[in-house]
Amino acid sequence: MSISPVSKRLVVMISGSGTNLQAILDATQAGSLPAQVVLVVSNRKASFGLSRAERAGVPTLYHPLKPYRDAGKSREQYDVDLAAKVQPYQPDVIVLAGWMHVFTPPFLNQFAGKVINLHPALPGTFPGTDSIHRAFEAYHRGETTHGGCMMHYVIPEVDAGPVIAQAAVPIQPDDTIESFEARVHEAEHVLIVEAIRRVIAEPVT
Repeated sequence: MSISPVSKRLVVMISGSGTNLQAILDATQAGSLPAQVVLVVSNRKASFGLSRAERAGVPTLYHPLKPYRDAGKSREQYDVDLAAKVQPYQPDVIVLAGWMHVFTPPFLNQFAGKVINLHPALPGTFPGTDSIHRAFEAYHRGETTHGGCMMHYVIPEVDAGPVIAQAAVPIQPDDTIESFEARVHEAEHVLIVEAIRRVIAEPVT
């Protein structure tokens, strides 16, 4: 695919179905996001997001962790090698859109200030995995009235970097976990595009 010289270059990293990747691809193709996805990376071969990328004419990279574990290699070595594979694509922004690995400093230092992450919870709440389910359970314990999602810059501490954008998602009395989760994902699709737009316009120094 051709890359406009004025477009910012995005590398998107995924581990699953790639619905947020699709939101980014749709926005770039519609011209509402002044960027181009130049590479999609997955740590899982079965990720449907790879098929979404290929259908859009975007190069893909499959980089699994298991061979490193089997060989007794460190997470740092995995990150060093992945950074070396991503670097030639010269990304302006690296978007973690459902990427299920925590990066170590060797990767983050290579792309300082360029890595942003989508997390399905609000700042300071439910870091790590299963955030949506944990928010839903907290609601039923009377501890919260809502969940949400945020985009933030990535630092070594999990889900704790500077916040770019956030959106609250109220939990309704008749919600099931499925209906609540669906609304969080709808909010994510909007938020991820808006956050990338903000970073392109005014990156954090």
